Amino acid sequence: RVCLPAGTWLLYLPCTWSIGLAAAPGCLPDWRMLSLFGVGAVLMRGAGCTINDMWDRDYDRQVARTASRPLAAGDISTFQSLVFLGGQLSLALCVLLCLNYYSIILGAASLSLVITYPLMKRITYWPQLVLGLTFNWGALLGWSAIKGSCEWSVCLPLYFAGVMWTLVYDTIYAHQDKRDDIMIGVKSTALQFKEDTKQWLSGFSLAMLLGLCVAGMNCNQTFPYYSAVAAVGAHLAHQIYTLDIDKPEDCWKKFASNRTVGILLFIGIVLGNL
Repeated sequence: RVCLPAGTWLLYLPCTWSIGLAAAPGCLPDWRMLSLFGVGAVLMRGAGCTINDMWDRDYDRQVARTASRPLAAGDISTFQSLVFLGGQLSLALCVLLCLNYYSIILGAASLSLVITYPLMKRITYWPQLVLGLTFNWGALLGWSAIKGSCEWSVCLPLYFAGVMWTLVYDTIYAHQDKRDDIMIGVKSTALQFKEDTKQWLSGFSLAMLLGLCVAGMNCNQTFPYYSAVAAVGAHLAHQIYTLDIDKPEDCWKKFASNRTVGILLFIGIVLGNL
């Protein structure tokens, strides 16, 4: 729900982990794939924001932070945004068509999640889980783009870890808007967990670290990788311990700092491979 670079990074980083883990031992990740997925992340993040703003234009008008978005403010029409979305998805399709057949089908399968995610906050207190399933699809796609298919013993634990990570950072993010959300009837994990948020975030963080360890063991990762996993754990522990769920500016700062978590892990993967 945020069209800032932080959101694009959080979509892109699980792709980089997967591409890094799929590299041959002693080799750097495929820079062409990293670049291609970077372009894809920017386009799909933009498309996701457009879809989100189209679904939510009536809600956005009622929230101070989102009232100035072009659709909510009436600066552009629904038809104009539909044309713009068509352009974004067409360019994203061009990127997808650069991959192997398995990856094209796998990538296309994620579109249903991209389209339905914005509706979830109307029907469940767990829209963050659906966002996690959507945002971490690259953990599957990066591997298949390199290897030609998914090795599930690596891809599934990595995907699981990414979903748990999204539950951490997007619950923190949702605490920014909880007062407005209650007024307009939008659901979130922030409203579900309330004062128990930190216990839930700790559980998700432990599950993420477990998923990363399993993925690492199943593709024979080495010491630098596990050092990075430990650093990720320390970063998340610090985030959760110092988080003030009632201060929107602190929630934003903690949310945005998750880019560092993703980059730390990517560096660990690259060094572990070498």
